[in-house]
Amino acid sequence: MANNPQAKKRILITARRTEVNRNRVSRIRTFVRKVEEAITSGDAKVAQDALKLAQPEIMRGVSRGVIHKNTASRKVSRLASRIKKLSA
Repeated sequence: MANNPQAKKRILITARRTEVNRNRVSRIRTFVRKVEEAITSGDAKVAQDALKLAQPEIMRGVSRGVIHKNTASRKVSRLASRIKKLSA
């Protein structure tokens, strides 16, 4: 357990940041889920529009440090590839 004031402060700051980051990751997952639902419905146009909304959200997560750059690129790439297969 934290004994000095700085350690107690760090615990509070960590809890606050954890909550913010959890919300950011949740928001990214929501956008990705909307793209995946559009893909499973079979509508390429809706899926493409959903991806255009999800991509900046995913990259925002990278700039805020909640997901790694390569992870974000991989997610976007795989979603785009699935949409391309759908429209072909």
